[in-house]
Amino acid sequence: MTPPSPTPSHDPVPQPAPSTRPTAGARLAADAWESLFRTQVAIMRRLQADDIWHDVTMREYDVLFTLSRAPGGALRLRELNEGILLAQSSLSRLVERLEARGLVRRSVPADDARGTLVQLTDAGARLQRETGIAHVRTIERFVGEGLVPQELETLAELLERLRAAQADIPDRHGDPARGRGRGGPGAAEGSR
Repeated sequence: MTPPSPTPSHDPVPQPAPSTRPTAGARLAADAWESLFRTQVAIMRRLQADDIWHDVTMREYDVLFTLSRAPGGALRLRELNEGILLAQSSLSRLVERLEARGLVRRSVPADDARGTLVQLTDAGARLQRETGIAHVRTIERFVGEGLVPQELETLAELLERLRAAQADIPDRHGDPARGRGRGGPGAAEGSR
């Protein structure tokens, strides 16, 4: 004997009120975001699987890389946190580990006794350069082989424009500074 088939529900599927339905622009923005986010996830997984992460993890490298681009190789911890996709407490612990290995040094800035200045050491700069050379070769393979140079230039310009615009786009509360939030679906953490 076969079980009875479920009785179809005659209740209509609830639909959002017309004023709450996403606009065509919202759907397009969401599609673009999902494409960007999923592409980043796919490439990050491949980068993380690369065999260059012997002396430093990808997250540690991200800190060293960010400091290498700063004037004098130093940033306040809160400034470093703006360029890294980690919670402040996780970044603080990571910086402590890097300091214990002699790759960065922490100090108190002269103008802010409550702040922390993080500076790349010579050993940290050397490790960042060595790892960076191999990392760029891998990036070239996974990204450069997927797009032609003109497309890469266009993509870089568009992404930089989108990133820069975030400072002026208010969040739902009207606060542009809060609009610099992190992450994507689930606020996944990642690195360069």
